[in-house]
Amino acid sequence: MTQLEHALAVSDGKSWRAVAVSAPMFLSVFDLYKIGIGPSSSHTVGPMVAARRFLDSLAGVFIPDGARLHVSLHGSLAFTGKGHGTDRAVILGLAGETPQAINPDQVDSILERMGGQKRVTLPDGRTLAFDPGTDLVFDFGPALKGHANGMIMHVEAGGMTVAIETFYSIGGGFVQTDAERNASVAKADTPPANVPFPFSNAAEMLAMGQASGKSIADMKRANEAVVHGQSLDGKLDHVWSVMNGCMQRGLSQQGILPGGLKVKRRAADVLAKLRAEQGGNAVQPHRVMDFLSVYAMAVNEENAAGGKVVTAPTNGAAGVIPAVIRYYLDHCVGADGGGIHTFLLASAAVGGIIKHNASISGAEVGCQGEVGSASAMAAAGLCAALGGTNEQVENAAEIALEHHLGMTCDPVGGLVQVPCIERNAFGAVKAVTAASLALRGDGTHLVHLDTCIETMRQTGIDMSERYKETSTGGLAVNVVEC
Repeated sequence: MTQLEHALAVSDGKSWRAVAVSAPMFLSVFDLYKIGIGPSSSHTVGPMVAARRFLDSLAGVFIPDGARLHVSLHGSLAFTGKGHGTDRAVILGLAGETPQAINPDQVDSILERMGGQKRVTLPDGRTLAFDPGTDLVFDFGPALKGHANGMIMHVEAGGMTVAIETFYSIGGGFVQTDAERNASVAKADTPPANVPFPFSNAAEMLAMGQASGKSIADMKRANEAVVHGQSLDGKLDHVWSVMNGCMQRGLSQQGILPGGLKVKRRAADVLAKLRAEQGGNAVQPHRVMDFLSVYAMAVNEENAAGGKVVTAPTNGAAGVIPAVIRYYLDHCVGADGGGIHTFLLASAAVGGIIKHNASISGAEVGCQGEVGSASAMAAAGLCAALGGTNEQVENAAEIALEHHLGMTCDPVGGLVQVPCIERNAFGAVKAVTAASLALRGDGTHLVHLDTCIETMRQTGIDMSERYKETSTGGLAVNVVEC
């Protein structure tokens, strides 16, 4: 009998009850934790990926002399694209760059070269005319029907269309073509993932854990082993290394963040003050929370500066999970490298469920889908790393997500700075609190994670578009930019 069949019936010690199992789902830990650059996974990483995909798709397509490439950005990509560097990201993708490989220090020189040559070179050496100043357009009309983050790439020659594709950046660096999006929205049948624990929601996850006797992290490890084999731990270590490297750089940098808001980097100064207090007689007990906050702020200051980051699960929420891992390592008894693996695996299990059943995109559901999801993932990861049961891990994730419900995405100036940087600090603090509360209980609770995720999805549908990463409502319009 398979683990999925085992999960169909769960014993309470007296009788067996049926558990509904939906279509199998597998989203890798490395899909959620992708290495890229700031400031936004949906507005920077996604468009860069889409541009590179479009160039690759032109292989074998006849392109006549004089063909020209046009790019139009729609919806949230238009309204906050300048602040998020979406135009720059598209040009970088058309230059053949990828988010995981690009050197942030080379970005300006690449953009200067592309602006000067006014041509795009395809992977096979052919070229298209492309002037970034005129052929890349921010369309402030109605958003495309498929998603709030839409872009159209169009090759034309002599007034005739040579090739055209619509892409949607759906959050966390994930990109879909128009056809892929339609299939996803229609919930088209897909082949079951060849993994032993294909849970699609938290109820299935707990049922499979009870049937198998395995922890959430162990089930996720078994799933990942199908794809990554013995390289899994090394890849997890690399993810943490990039996260920690981003944090360390953020903790050492000072100055003003780019974009025009004149937001000052604070992480380095706060860390210096915390270290200066070390060993003092007047240290407040909540000082440990200040460390947690500064860890998160360091990552998101670096993200805002366009540095190398890991989507966790998005760039806008990239500071929460690294901060809680660093908190675990520096402040929790018994912390070790194995605990980091457990943390990342358990958190990714929860993140996959959230993405599968709701969204991690601020443009779809507001910041509850970004920082809220990150906080839930971090709470689950910390609870698992500290020895929590599967029920406690699920409880921790639910507590954290529940207290982000309704959170809007209203970045001032369209920049991932205010309120985003501090919001990551609070998401980290909530995650630790949620994990602690769950560990003090036995895992039983009234509101279950699946219910909370569905509530987030419904809240996102009801939320005004002004509060979903368009910078047309909330703080974005009530803060005077000087």
